[in-house]
Amino acid sequence: MDKKNALRAGALAAGTTLMMLLMSSPALALARDDGDDPGKGLSVVQTLGLYVLIPLVLFAVIAGLVMVLDRSKVRVTKPKAKA
Repeated sequence: MDKKNALRAGALAAGTTLMMLLMSSPALALARDDGDDPGKGLSVVQTLGLYVLIPLVLFAVIAGLVMVLDRSKVRVTKPKAKA
C-alpha cells in the first residue's frame, strides 16, 4: 500500500512541476519593459561569492556567536539505574 501512495505522490509532484513549466513563458523575459536598465552580468567568481561564500560565512558567524554566547550549564546525564 505504501508503494502505491508513494507512486501516486511522485506522479502528482511530477505532473504539477510539468504543468508549471509548460504554463510559464520564459519568452516574455526577452521583452524589455519601459524603464528597464539591466546592468552588467556577474562573473562566475562574483556569483559564487554572492550566493555561496557569503551565506556560508554568515552561517559560521551566527553559529559561532551562538556557541560563544551560550551561557547554559553543561548537562551531564545520570547513569540509568539497573533493574
